[in-house]
Amino acid sequence: MQQLLPESRVFDAEKVGETLMDVSPGLPATDNFQHWPPWRPLVVETARRILDYTGGTLVMPMTVLVEEYWREISAGLAHHAVPVRHFVLHADQDTLRRRIEGDTVLGPSPSAFRLKYLEPYAEAARTWLHHEAEVVDTTHLTPSEVALRIAEAVKN
Repeated sequence: MQQLLPESRVFDAEKVGETLMDVSPGLPATDNFQHWPPWRPLVVETARRILDYTGGTLVMPMTVLVEEYWREISAGLAHHAVPVRHFVLHADQDTLRRRIEGDTVLGPSPSAFRLKYLEPYAEAARTWLHHEAEVVDTTHLTPSEVALRIAEAVKN
């Protein structure tokens, strides 16, 4: 994406979650840092501050499957007049499972964490997520083709 969108930066909101995981003593136990109430406003504040400082386009790859959390983040960005183009990179369940099971970048065995979210993704896609975003069906696309489609949509 960065190569296709001049003056863009990538902000991985998971890094905010990783920072919260480093708080000592730890925050209340959870299976996903997105459930911690500070995560969402910190994502908004960090994104806004980056854009205030650098301008340009901010690419934020993240998966938010809880509608309330998405609404909180998108409302926070809107409050600060941060324009949002929300894309969902969709693939059917079989393709997602194959991709997770075949991923060797994140480790030698399939990610149980990622596999656990297959059904919650399907539920979110059916009930609200696909209505809130521009859906790009990645089932038969390469990562480069997906990036090109999104970059072209953002530029137009």
